Amino acid sequence: MRWLITGAGGMLGRDLQSVLQGSDVVAATRADLDISDLSAVERAVDRADVVINAAAWTDVDGAETAESQATAINGHGAANLAAVAGKRLIHVSTDYVFDGSARSPIPEDAARAPINAYGRSKAAGEAAVLAAGGFVVRTAWLYGEHGPNFVRTMLRLAATRDTVDVVDDQQGPPTWSYALARQLVALGRSSAAPGVYHGTAAGSTTWFGLARAVFEEAGLDPARVRPTTSDQFVRPARRPAYSVLGHARWAEADIDPLEDWRSMLTAAMPVLRP
Repeated sequence: MRWLITGAGGMLGRDLQSVLQGSDVVAATRADLDISDLSAVERAVDRADVVINAAAWTDVDGAETAESQATAINGHGAANLAAVAGKRLIHVSTDYVFDGSARSPIPEDAARAPINAYGRSKAAGEAAVLAAGGFVVRTAWLYGEHGPNFVRTMLRLAATRDTVDVVDDQQGPPTWSYALARQLVALGRSSAAPGVYHGTAAGSTTWFGLARAVFEEAGLDPARVRPTTSDQFVRPARRPAYSVLGHARWAEADIDPLEDWRSMLTAAMPVLRP
């Protein structure tokens, strides 16, 4: 089986390479492959049995003033891959295709309702992939060893500040990128039906709850983390207040869903500490 990873230089892309070590893999960074270039996509996808698209515009706030650029990658780029790879494509998407108004885990077949430019760009990519018969795997609150993310930021701030204020009014499932990479590879090796799957940890917490857990894992006093509200950190793009996703479709694929976020964090900490 020959694999193509797009966005291979990013946090998830690097973890995918680790999971697939020893396999036949082409790891294409942004410099290697511009997915918004259809002819380049056609050449890259030609011999691949499975394509995992981890390439994305991820600057959520930047997308508010550069929506066309974000859509060129997240929407048109995904459409290019879908047009060429079809059911061979596993496309990584996001909870930001929803508006955050739910109060119970969002099922895979829920209607998309993005509330910011980034979410709209990702929704466009999802639509193209599903129309071509591919796989969409939505994730949320991703952290990992490679690149900046919330967990590593908390560890850095713990070393430089006595206290840290973190919002306590957004609910989601903190998910280790390496665990997601393993799930994506398992999906690629399976005989699962195409469609939407949710690649997030089980359970949920708030950013405040996650920060306290990070301090606890690092052997620090979690009381140093103080709760606050989102209106104290005004940002250009609105964030969904609720990003907990349901995982029912993994049973159909005969693949276990990802583990609980808290035990996942414990497993991840050895590679996250500075």
